[in-house]
Amino acid sequence: MISKDSFNNASTSVELSCIPEDTTGLERIMLAAQGDLQRLMSTFFSRPIFIELVYANGSPRLQPASPEHPITQSRQVHLMCASRIVCTATSKVTITHPDFERLFLDEKFPIGQTFRKMHRTPQFSLIDAQTQIVGGKRELRRTYTLSTEGFLCEILEVFPDRDMFVRGQAWLTESKLEIEQSCTVESKPSEPWLPVSKGKTLPWGFDCSYGLQPSPLVYYHDIWFVSLYLLLLYLI
Repeated sequence: MISKDSFNNASTSVELSCIPEDTTGLERIMLAAQGDLQRLMSTFFSRPIFIELVYANGSPRLQPASPEHPITQSRQVHLMCASRIVCTATSKVTITHPDFERLFLDEKFPIGQTFRKMHRTPQFSLIDAQTQIVGGKRELRRTYTLSTEGFLCEILEVFPDRDMFVRGQAWLTESKLEIEQSCTVESKPSEPWLPVSKGKTLPWGFDCSYGLQPSPLVYYHDIWFVSLYLLLLYLI
């Protein structure tokens, strides 16, 4: 465990040990989030945070959850803000209480909201925190557990780009523009039917400065003009 949360009647202390030295104050707040990450990120971005389910699978539900018959589920979700992924959360959940089973599996509440609906404050343990470079982006990740009687969650969260915590709204806007540009189908412009090169002459005698390719008709025009000139000389 690399976190310690303590309080008394005069003070509160949160200690995070063995975390990357370059983590910022805002990143430490996210690393210490105890089931309220969506709420914190919504406050930071001043936008709603949506949950997008990637996959979910688990043990058969043959009877209501109980300590004798626990139900487990593995799940991965994307936390979305302004159509951008701000966090990917992969969790393994063990349920031994039917009320948690109903909220989490039947009503599809996310983990944090499940604790809030049950009016439970989970016990939080930060197990690991790391930073690394992935695809040219500075990635932040944490592994932790949230637990209360009847509900145990082991979670890996990956924040794909630490710049989001520095640039906020600007990061959302720029990231959205990058996606739109990458999704644009690039079409090759069609060749002009009568191309000419810069500084050449069009078939009907006008100068061109559009940087196109030379046309064979330019040369036909020159031959025709020379022939007409020779014919006039012969007649004279």
